[in-house]
Amino acid sequence: MKLELGYIQMKDIQFSKECKVENGTLYVNPDQVIDFLYQDDDVKDWVKSFTLDIARPGESVRITPVKDVIEPRVKVEGPGGMFPGVIAKVDTVGSGKTHVLRGMAIVTAGKIVGFQEGIIDMTGPGADYTPFSKLLNLVVVAEPKDGYQDHKHEYEHAVRIAGLRAASFIGELGRNLTPDDTQSFETYGVKEGIEKLPNLPRVAYVHMLQSQGLLHDTYVYGVDAKRTLTTILNPTETMDGAILSGNCVSACDKNTTYHHQNNPVVAELFAAHGKTLNYVCNIITNENVYLADKQRSSDWTAKLCRLLDLDGAIVSQEGFGNPDTDLIMNTKKIEQQGVKTTIITDEYAGQDGKSQSLADAVVTGGNANQVIILPKLDKIIGMLDYVDVIAGGHAGSLREDGSIEAELQVITGATNEMGFNTLSAR
Repeated sequence: MKLELGYIQMKDIQFSKECKVENGTLYVNPDQVIDFLYQDDDVKDWVKSFTLDIARPGESVRITPVKDVIEPRVKVEGPGGMFPGVIAKVDTVGSGKTHVLRGMAIVTAGKIVGFQEGIIDMTGPGADYTPFSKLLNLVVVAEPKDGYQDHKHEYEHAVRIAGLRAASFIGELGRNLTPDDTQSFETYGVKEGIEKLPNLPRVAYVHMLQSQGLLHDTYVYGVDAKRTLTTILNPTETMDGAILSGNCVSACDKNTTYHHQNNPVVAELFAAHGKTLNYVCNIITNENVYLADKQRSSDWTAKLCRLLDLDGAIVSQEGFGNPDTDLIMNTKKIEQQGVKTTIITDEYAGQDGKSQSLADAVVTGGNANQVIILPKLDKIIGMLDYVDVIAGGHAGSLREDGSIEAELQVITGATNEMGFNTLSAR
């Protein structure tokens, strides 16, 4: 498969009477976007109203509670469309041409139904820990209809769909533009790869997907990952919207849809492909709750690594606690097949950093228990009602002066286990 991504660099977002992209500026008519969101029946059933707002890098703005972050894109050539199986039809993506509105994102926010949502600060110490403080963010804030507490899954699903619809609406504005930069990505079939790159080590990316249920969901071509068996994806499928976030794990190591679209492990492996290694494929595997499911998935992961005659594998986790078992089972079984393995995870080492680490010889995204003070900012997009109860917060996290004392867990993407962050440890 060969995928060409055309990057259109965004410089600003402004509200306007019409929706268009011109000279690097996104002009948005909020009413037109909201009308498009309400064309979906689920959104119409469970969301009472939407508010759109803009957050730019360096502004004194706090967005909370954050549900998802999505990069606007549009398929301009080749099979499939954006977010197949959810927004577009279930066609295989990962080839042809896709235009990307780079430097911006759609951020969804709204009342939470659990406790594991997050914060994006656009300035101050919190901004240093999230990649999304560097983006131009069009924020979609959802207000649920009365009685949503008895229909939490339906409301949460509606907000996720609204975010994807907003991203597809905005992405469509880039269809007929000329990209500022274009990059191509291509991998080979098994036989072709061996013939073309006979002397390079064969490496795959074992991509663990959060699928514990209870709003801990990831979708592959519209199918909840807990309902799937370990399987193979072409890396370009991941880059082209085949995997979507639907989970509410701790904000610090949640893989948002933006993370999947811009997975840095995939990017690094492509950068080395044909030079120092042969990037064979992605192996996606779930993180289910029960031991039998974990055994089945990890067995299949190891089996595929052996069938593909891999020399090495990079394994990334999502979440912590229960998924730690999946991570170690996958890694141990892969190595028993003679495949060298590297883990990417993060640490929950206590606020003093002295608790025992998960394993040795790993790449870590940092300690999620590290305490941070977030100063009061001038503007809140969303609401502060939940700061004391989101994962990483505590009773009294929201101080009387408007500042927040909490663990890094509350910051969206702070210890991301794809390595999409600024933290690590020795």
